Amino acid sequence: MCLNWNKRAVLVTGAGGFIGSHLTEQLVELGANVKAFVRYNSRNDWGLLELLHKDKLDRIEVFMGDLKDADAVRHVAKEVDILFHLGALIAIPYSYIHPRETIETNVLGTLNVLTAAKETGVEKLVHTSTSEVYGTARYVPIDEDHPLQGQSPYSASKIGADKIAESFYNSFDLPVAIIRPFNTYGPRQSARAVIPTIITQALTKEKIFLGSLHPTRDYTYVHDVAEAFIKVAESSKSIGEVINIGSNFEILIGDLAEKIVSLIGKNAEIIADTSRVRPQDSEVERLWCDNTKAKRLLGWEPKTSLEEGLKKTIEWISEHIHLYKPEIYNR
Repeated sequence: MCLNWNKRAVLVTGAGGFIGSHLTEQLVELGANVKAFVRYNSRNDWGLLELLHKDKLDRIEVFMGDLKDADAVRHVAKEVDILFHLGALIAIPYSYIHPRETIETNVLGTLNVLTAAKETGVEKLVHTSTSEVYGTARYVPIDEDHPLQGQSPYSASKIGADKIAESFYNSFDLPVAIIRPFNTYGPRQSARAVIPTIITQALTKEKIFLGSLHPTRDYTYVHDVAEAFIKVAESSKSIGEVINIGSNFEILIGDLAEKIVSLIGKNAEIIADTSRVRPQDSEVERLWCDNTKAKRLLGWEPKTSLEEGLKKTIEWISEHIHLYKPEIYNR
């Protein structure tokens, strides 16, 4: 279907998060009437939406609640045409410490979103998966038929959420599409992720502490990923499908760190810190996306090169370094 986003009623769960805030911003720019669902807190803090320009923020209807609260989800999903479900607990180290919270939020929260979408009759639901569900690559590049492997409580919770979304398509004919981004980076990302971790330490320290340096990852700039979400929503071919979103290029974490340090122009030592290393059988050693299906079904491929995206990210973090705590390991 070819969507006219102007005045279209859209709901984004997880809108206060990294990808969610960028997607919300792009939807506002397209003229959509956007509801943003963010996790309740007593400070009325809307997460990364707070960093949007006021003229855009004023055009967003913000709802606060918890994905685990079925009534709250049902309330916000009323009179919605398109639903983007990005809300989740996404930190892998955090999932080692709090597996129950991770599973309840990601699995039960997704069930609540799907049930609300079924009851309210949304035109399309775009459910967010993650490349972590693949675990360590058994073959590369990784296509959508690759086996799923629960190598962390987080990845297991997302496998469960994905399968529940798939079941609602098969059982109830709910118009669900599953988007599966590989590693995303860019402005506003927290130091929970490796690229901001490297950048913030390189800007403020002489030594950079990371976890394992040998795994590979496939990185895509956040604006390109947000565009992929929109294209998934627009395409009738995406219903009932799982679609990988990535660059079709892998890079070692160690080489990535050296590249960032070079772009910053800093002579910093890169150190593998054992306290940041994942348990051996939990480490995902290799991620390399096959994005053939996204090109074929959506006409999507990334526009931003890794170097260009890193420069933009470094510039943004340099201007917002006060938002980060480089001295703390952000789980």
